[in-house]
Amino acid sequence: MTKSIVMDKYPVLSLNIKKTQTSYTNVAEFINYFKDKIQNDPIATFISVFDHYKHTTSLENAEIADNICDAQNIIFCFGQKIPNPVILSVRPRSIAIVEDDTSFTISFMEAPMKPMSEKMQAWVEALKK
Repeated sequence: MTKSIVMDKYPVLSLNIKKTQTSYTNVAEFINYFKDKIQNDPIATFISVFDHYKHTTSLENAEIADNICDAQNIIFCFGQKIPNPVILSVRPRSIAIVEDDTSFTISFMEAPMKPMSEKMQAWVEALKK
């Protein structure tokens, strides 16, 4: 798993998995995997799936890298506490799954609470054979 700073400010963890390194064959299967993890977690709540690829292709001046063939986000929340009014600005969580010609890239922004980031990291790392 790689940690990077995207656009000079967002801490993102990502894992690129070659299609030969996983038993999953499409983005929908990854979404179902994460949905199961979320629904079986004692504090997580599933919210929605956002088909980013479909949305972007529907726009007049859309730009998508030629090798990307699907891109979706699963949206959920771990929010156990609301200690202040602004904490909600970093919620809910989202895991992105992008399929290209040869691989899948799974990424998420690091959560403010380390145990939640570690949990998402474990979910993602379990996908690789």
